Amino acid sequence: MDNRKRQQIQALHYRTGEPILIDIQRGVLAAITSVQLDEEAKRALPIVAPGLVDLQINGFAGIDFNDIPFTEASISKVIELLWREGVTSFCPTIITNSAEAIEQAVATIDRVCQGDPLAAQCIVGIHLEGPFISPEDGAKGAHDKAYIRPPDWELFCRWQAASGQRIRILTLSPEWPCSAEFISRCTASGVMVSIGHTAATTEQIQLAVESGARMSTHLGNGTHLTLPRHPNYMWEQLAQDQLASCLIADGFHLPDQVLKVVMKVKGPKAILVSDAVAICGLPAGTYTTHVGGEVVLTPEGRLHLAQNEQLLAGSAQLQRWGIEHLTSRGLATLADAWEMASTRPAACMDFPIKEGVEAHAPADLVLFRREAHRIIVEMTYKAGECVYQRD
Repeated sequence: MDNRKRQQIQALHYRTGEPILIDIQRGVLAAITSVQLDEEAKRALPIVAPGLVDLQINGFAGIDFNDIPFTEASISKVIELLWREGVTSFCPTIITNSAEAIEQAVATIDRVCQGDPLAAQCIVGIHLEGPFISPEDGAKGAHDKAYIRPPDWELFCRWQAASGQRIRILTLSPEWPCSAEFISRCTASGVMVSIGHTAATTEQIQLAVESGARMSTHLGNGTHLTLPRHPNYMWEQLAQDQLASCLIADGFHLPDQVLKVVMKVKGPKAILVSDAVAICGLPAGTYTTHVGGEVVLTPEGRLHLAQNEQLLAGSAQLQRWGIEHLTSRGLATLADAWEMASTRPAACMDFPIKEGVEAHAPADLVLFRREAHRIIVEMTYKAGECVYQRD
């Protein structure tokens, strides 16, 4: 489809519930006008909302961005499958590994983006999660301790060059002595520094924010099993107004009370991420992974270690599931939950799609229907092109 050709979409605005007519021209929302319809005609329309923006996806449908090497074709396949889920923009996430493996992974993603303009629009950046994180058990999560190391600017620049300057988010722990200068350099180069997998003191977190850190990676996860009552790094990250908080709202990683508190404290800076692993999108069953070994995906959607069902083995659900969880539990309205997974992460990263369903915004849209709290994606548009239509 030629996205320069004029198109029109009639649907219900996700926030107001009122019918609108959207004119799409040259990949943007050229105009949005209200439409007067009777109730029967309104009920026949789908809901239209901004495309979902996921800042942390490790893999999907059996394809793992951290099982090196992976192919360019596998990345393209993930992009197509994510369109079915309403995800129009995402950051493939590379976790702690050897220097060579990280370089190979980011270079592969860059080749895909160079060869496919639409893929380059969908991959809005690479999220490098590690290896400059805490080596402590609990804080390091499933990251391999053998590859954890202090921040190294020359090494990071090597990876950034291999990525075609596509690394946009770096998760690190500011507990390392050289962290402040490193964070300042990253920030000056246009990289979002996110605090995660940390054992940092409150003073180290404060200094990280002063140096430019602006986000918390999956706050409440990748932490020690027990913390001092206060102060601790959880309280400090919540108290830092400049930090956005990324949340995994699959119903397994964080209890509702924690989600509710973070959402109240952070307001528009509370963001939904999936942190999906490769098993996300696969049927329930037992699988063997290169990180967690043997794992079990339950029919309820929970992924845990086969040897200990109390220990999670990653997230097996995308943002759509998180939106459904927040709305079904009464923690957020549909509009707010959807924005937590679309315009809010885009605003945090200053992506153009932060404008949402507004005139002159990029035509990244999802048309969907609701069955109780379930969201059924009908169509997905990327840059004005219909990239998915439900049979």
